[in-house]
Amino acid sequence: MSEGNPCLSCGACCAYFRIVLHREEVDISPGGYVPLKLTNQLNEQSFCMKGTDVYPPRCIALEGEVGQAVRCGIYADRPLVCREFNEYELDGSPNPSCFKLRGLVPPRA
Repeated sequence: MSEGNPCLSCGACCAYFRIVLHREEVDISPGGYVPLKLTNQLNEQSFCMKGTDVYPPRCIALEGEVGQAVRCGIYADRPLVCREFNEYELDGSPNPSCFKLRGLVPPRA
């Protein structure tokens, strides 16, 4: 694994992907945690983070300058898809999407 957390300086995924979440994740649902005011409703069951449904995308919760120093303004309450997107997969292999967005070649296993 790499030294340090590249997510604290990168933020490329937050400024590239459309971040879609299920209604149950939004704080209008029992147990929901993502603030409704930071989302746009797509349909009855789906929402997306504001800023990720336009071009160029940039999540409304992303603070700082991509590639320099960033943080998620709702880190503890971020959507599940954000929680699951990491530099490495669960099996320890590099996440090719992460390395591609960062312009890096994944290390060999």
